[in-house]
Amino acid sequence: MIKLVLLRHGQSAWNLENKFTGWTDVDLSPKGEEEAKEAGLALKKGGYSFDLAFSSVLKRANRTMELCLHELGEDDLPKFYSWRLNERHYGALQGLNKAESAVKWGDEQVHIWRRSADVCPPALTKDDERWPGNQEKYKALGLTEEEMPLTECLVDTAARVKPYWDEEIAPKIKEGKKVLIAAHGNSLRAIVMMLENLTPEQIISVEIPTGKPLVYELDEKDLKVLNKYYL
Repeated sequence: MIKLVLLRHGQSAWNLENKFTGWTDVDLSPKGEEEAKEAGLALKKGGYSFDLAFSSVLKRANRTMELCLHELGEDDLPKFYSWRLNERHYGALQGLNKAESAVKWGDEQVHIWRRSADVCPPALTKDDERWPGNQEKYKALGLTEEEMPLTECLVDTAARVKPYWDEEIAPKIKEGKKVLIAAHGNSLRAIVMMLENLTPEQIISVEIPTGKPLVYELDEKDLKVLNKYYL
């Protein structure tokens, strides 16, 4: 039996301001930093240690990982970063206040964008500074135009997470490595969707709280879920 730990980043500055964040690279709020440290303390109390850690290329997830591992005394652990673990891209909603968006488009429409598995928010245009193609970080990573979203639904997010899970993360777990994944609500839901064989309709009701380590106990051969719980 192998244990995999998923950790959603702590509260971000834009979570605090009730803004759609997506791929916008904002940092943790002071509360978010405390949540990340508390996650590390909870893991330490439970006797957890790790061989390697995975995260997105967004600082709120990276900082959560770093603060958590620091509490465990594992600052020098091998760490791997991928845009495929980024949060869902919220398109033209990014940077907008959620309450103001509900006034503009209506509560029902915003709820559909947020909670439907296969409905995308309004898309950006490629001349918008919020499009990853206009940001040096993603140019430097060598992403193709097709890999840089103008908007995403949860199904889109799951589709881009899956190759990274299949090719990079799952093989390490099968080797017996103790893995921590510090990422985002929707990219982690994509992993939960794969682990538990959930449909898009089933995953939309799954909520992952910030800063609470989610432990999966997995069969060593095929990564079948044996048990799961929060610390």
